[in-house]
Amino acid sequence: MPEVAEILRRVQRIQIVANRSVDDLLAGQYRSVFRGRGMEFDEVREYQPGDDIRTIDWNVTARAGVPFIKRFCEERELTILFLVDVSASGVFGSGDQSKLEMMVEIAALLMFSALRNNDKVGLHLFADDVVACYPPRKSKGNVLRLLREMIATKPVAAETNLEAALEYLSRVQKRRAVVFVISDFQSDVSRKALSMSNGRHDLVAITVSDPREESLPDVGFIRLQDAETGQIVEVDTRNEHVRQLFQQRADQNAEALSANLRRAGVDQLSVSTREPYTTSLRKFFAAREKRSR
Repeated sequence: MPEVAEILRRVQRIQIVANRSVDDLLAGQYRSVFRGRGMEFDEVREYQPGDDIRTIDWNVTARAGVPFIKRFCEERELTILFLVDVSASGVFGSGDQSKLEMMVEIAALLMFSALRNNDKVGLHLFADDVVACYPPRKSKGNVLRLLREMIATKPVAAETNLEAALEYLSRVQKRRAVVFVISDFQSDVSRKALSMSNGRHDLVAITVSDPREESLPDVGFIRLQDAETGQIVEVDTRNEHVRQLFQQRADQNAEALSANLRRAGVDQLSVSTREPYTTSLRKFFAAREKRSR
């Protein structure tokens, strides 16, 4: 676990980066993309010709003797939840930033966007099971605390189990929420689990990858270790066939994941440590905003 001084230094740096991105990148887009996706009860009023009969409140109608309807309005605030994968595979990074570091920065950016819009923000950290759960709250102090917890949490050397995290989510979060699942998705997750969660909530999968997980350089014999299972394999990267098989397998896994998310109705935001995540975020928000219109 990082020292307290190091944690605070990283929190301050990420806070500065996130706030700048909120101003420069997501100003206005966050609200237009996620606002209005939930409705809450406002009042009942007497039925008027032209009203949708499906909104009739039969209990009130029976008591009053005349038809009344339920009126709903746009939710005044949203609940934004982050499911962040802290399994050890996130420690990998072939450039200046690891996958986990990128996950934390993306979560921070979206958290500060939610804070700017007066929304509640909560956090679940998971690996093979839920590691920690912080219920949704509304304050800058809460967001800074969640950021500290993400940075301070020691990566877990165990296979990722997203299904367990989604099951836990369904037990503790009864009210509809916007849920960002931020992970490298190194383990399979069933479409049924994704569909059920997306039916209750507005699920967005942020898939984080590194270019060295997609292709191998020609550097001779190398030893690779799975950070989650500890399994070690030796690979001869001089063999072109081996490199091709590695890339084909990576492409197949990525395509299978995207198809699984698409069939479950879950929006996917793909980011890579090879490029600034703000580029991917900008494209994602623009596409979702266009679709919501």
